[in-house]
Amino acid sequence: MKPVLSVLLLTLAFCCYEANAGDVCPNVVTEVGGLFFIPTFIYKSSLQKYDAPAEAVEAKLTVKKCIDNISLWNRLRVLGALTRVLKECNS
Repeated sequence: MKPVLSVLLLTLAFCCYEANAGDVCPNVVTEVGGLFFIPTFIYKSSLQKYDAPAEAVEAKLTVKKCIDNISLWNRLRVLGALTRVLKECNS
């Protein structure tokens, strides 16, 4: 469950920072949704659009591997909590 907490804290940090809240939140929703629900091979190819260093991609895939071990029910619960947080950030 530790990677999920990290994702939640990063989401809060990016979305609730006033200067970036409007721009970052839609991208975060897409990114977190992908992290939680799409297959790894698709997620890996979606990371290529960021032109991130290989180490960063591998780190994201490590987090994805951990999240894939969380039950679907718990992933839905965490995503629901993140969605509520993101709505608060945008209001």
